[in-house]
Amino acid sequence: MAKILDQPRYKCALAAMQTVHAITGAIPILHSGPGCAAKLNDNNGTSGRFSPNIFPCSSVSEKEVVFGGTGKLRSTIENALKVIDADLFVVLSGCTSEIIGDDIEEVAGNFADAEKPVLWAKTPGFKGNNYLGHDWILKSIFEQYLEDGETEKGLVNLFVSPPQQDPYWLGNLREIENLLTAIGLKPNTIFGFGRGIENLKKIPNAEYTILVSPWVGIESAKYLERRFGIKLLQYPVLPIGATETTKFLRAVQEFTGADKELTEKVITEKEAEFYYYIERFADTLLETRILGKRFTVASDSEYAIAVTKFLVNDMGLFPEKIFITDDAPKVHQQKIIDEVNNLNYGITTQVQFTTDGHDIHEQIKNADFAGTPLIIGSNWEKKLAAEIGGHFVNVSYPMLEKLVMNDHIAGYSGGLHLLEQIFTAAMSKLKL
Repeated sequence: MAKILDQPRYKCALAAMQTVHAITGAIPILHSGPGCAAKLNDNNGTSGRFSPNIFPCSSVSEKEVVFGGTGKLRSTIENALKVIDADLFVVLSGCTSEIIGDDIEEVAGNFADAEKPVLWAKTPGFKGNNYLGHDWILKSIFEQYLEDGETEKGLVNLFVSPPQQDPYWLGNLREIENLLTAIGLKPNTIFGFGRGIENLKKIPNAEYTILVSPWVGIESAKYLERRFGIKLLQYPVLPIGATETTKFLRAVQEFTGADKELTEKVITEKEAEFYYYIERFADTLLETRILGKRFTVASDSEYAIAVTKFLVNDMGLFPEKIFITDDAPKVHQQKIIDEVNNLNYGITTQVQFTTDGHDIHEQIKNADFAGTPLIIGSNWEKKLAAEIGGHFVNVSYPMLEKLVMNDHIAGYSGGLHLLEQIFTAAMSKLKL
């Protein structure tokens, strides 16, 4: 039975055009209805080298629905190659073009001898959301663009969250890059400034792939393992704060064979700095009239797991029910539940997978927080927090009132950044 999607927290698969957009020098060509790019581009910081407002689009209309749209797509690609100074073009299909059966693979194949590569990926919205679309696009790029290479010792492909769907995607990616570099590895990422096409070409040369994600991106990462023999470490938790970041670094060291002595030295130094700041502000952090002891999270799998672990294991808070909103496939759901409940001190909580924002809010309203609740989620939770007198922190899409340029909440320093946001929200309610 069809369900109404109230308070959407993701978009259709075509919105994963942002994955192409985040590879500097690459641009998507949309074989879809007019206006898709503009309508799907509602995140902060998505212009970059190419604005979504100028993404080439075949603008499928009633005529193409009746007679087919491959001719119009072909002319769109031809003109895009003439007027857009991109290094890589990726044709993406929308719902209409997929329904009428246009063969974008064949059309893209006609440009095999073009000066710039023209690739393709099927991303119809009726087949999934942009979390899935991100994976489909990466796998298509890997299949069509990468060539065998010579293994470079210590080189590690790193993938974290879908670009731009996660407001902190770039800052978190850079912070994890820095951590890997600190223990002697050479992280290879393809998204953001200074990376792009050259790093994309180096993917087959890596010794290892590290995917920091509970489920998003797993198929494309496994493809690299199958085709190029690149060993894969899927770490299901975005590391936030001291406890999880230390676990992450030790897991990476063991998997890659990185210098153990160096890794432990980095951990010792980073933990000392983290706890220095915690101790400096211990009086504030332990003041119960500022922040209660219970929280809830309504977010995607990545942040539901990561924030819950950080607030329990590092800060000693207790979780109420956790709501996971990214429509995670059922095959991954039990592992996600187990990871959320893999907490210190035997603490456990209920986990619900749901896309119904109204139901989430009704359950939070009726929950017993035994004090002022802390609500971590998206912009949809702001009004709810105001209604029930709770503290609210926005960490996931949609994020409509906060600009994130290169901030991060991953790693040791990211845990401190998240604490700053939480206590700023709580202290703003104190009465003088």
